[in-house]
Amino acid sequence: MEPPRANNNGSRKRKPTPPPAGGLGDLHDDMLERVLARLPPAAYFRLRAVCRRWLAAAASPTFLDACASVPSRDPWFLMLSDSGSGSVAFDAAGRSWNRCHRAAAAEPVAASGGLVLYRAPATGALTVVNPLTGASRALPSPPLQSAHQLQAIAMYGGGPYRVALFVGDLPDLSMAVFDSSSDSWEGPLPLARKAEGSSSYPDVPAQGGGADDTVYFLSKSGDVVSTNMQRSASKQYSSVVVPSPARRDGDGDGVGIAHAVAYFLSYSGTVVACDTARRTFAELPRILHVYFEYSIDVVACGAAAYAVVLSEYLDTASLRVWEFAEGSWRQVAAMPPAMSHGFHGARADINCVGHGDRLMVCVTSAEANACFMCDVASNQWEELPKYVSGDGEANEFLAAFSFEPRVEITV
Repeated sequence: MEPPRANNNGSRKRKPTPPPAGGLGDLHDDMLERVLARLPPAAYFRLRAVCRRWLAAAASPTFLDACASVPSRDPWFLMLSDSGSGSVAFDAAGRSWNRCHRAAAAEPVAASGGLVLYRAPATGALTVVNPLTGASRALPSPPLQSAHQLQAIAMYGGGPYRVALFVGDLPDLSMAVFDSSSDSWEGPLPLARKAEGSSSYPDVPAQGGGADDTVYFLSKSGDVVSTNMQRSASKQYSSVVVPSPARRDGDGDGVGIAHAVAYFLSYSGTVVACDTARRTFAELPRILHVYFEYSIDVVACGAAAYAVVLSEYLDTASLRVWEFAEGSWRQVAAMPPAMSHGFHGARADINCVGHGDRLMVCVTSAEANACFMCDVASNQWEELPKYVSGDGEANEFLAAFSFEPRVEITV
């Protein structure tokens, strides 16, 4: 082996030692909080247990500001089962299952942004919950008499949010609206049937913006299979929300009125459209013939609303997605026949929820349950992996609500 070379002074030459690699421990507190804010939301439950510094960072108000600077999060889907647990969520990005917080002795009935609205079946009390952090807020009692028949509940808005209750039977419909910024209810406000010969049905916007919203909700009734097949009490008042363009006056200026169009099924199986700004409603044409056996649900994806229909014809079943535009329904997506054929003769019910371009369909029948995810833009379908609980049993889910997991959202 060759001996080490000596320099001119006779000493041995040594290689310089590289500086130690920097880690998260070397970051300034502000930079550390920005890094932690970019972690997947599921990591929020674990980062506080890493060390005292990370625990302090997670409790810092500036950490919440860093989380708020993240433009968007991939959705979680709060899954509902016949056991009524309602505390398991599917992470669409990580394709994993996570536990989350819920309101005690209550069922989820609506969701908006990073919040979920719960309703106590016995009392009708409403509570808003951040499923990620567990923060909650009990809403004041709505100005409704017990004799009113509740048709649907809608929740919409971001920072300040609104909760709308739709009550009564056709043609006597009313609504009451809660505004979180004022912590008060408005209404009930009556809705009038749109006069014959008036303008056409309320438009479903192709794209939206601003703080206004289009609200859709579904009351399953009439000749649809789901009247007898639906087992999830939470979906009895299911609601979806779609952003809509700001309503403007004749001069092109915003009038400052929150524009919302609500859709639900009448007892005859037709879709009723309620314009909450003008306080009118109209019946939309049927998607399928009245004697077709089918299950239907209304869902929001991105800035549009759709009707999802599971129907049987001859010796097969089909599951199709329809959009109402320019006065008529048009098909925009369909489950591959190899998937939907298995529902033939099963008298299955569907409960759907959307978020962004994703559409989740929970199919329930006496034989089996399955949940599917669809990318509406590309019409790509896949079945979700099963959730296996601690006792080794695979849970079957009836429905879901979507929310954006954000730790900074307050109630």
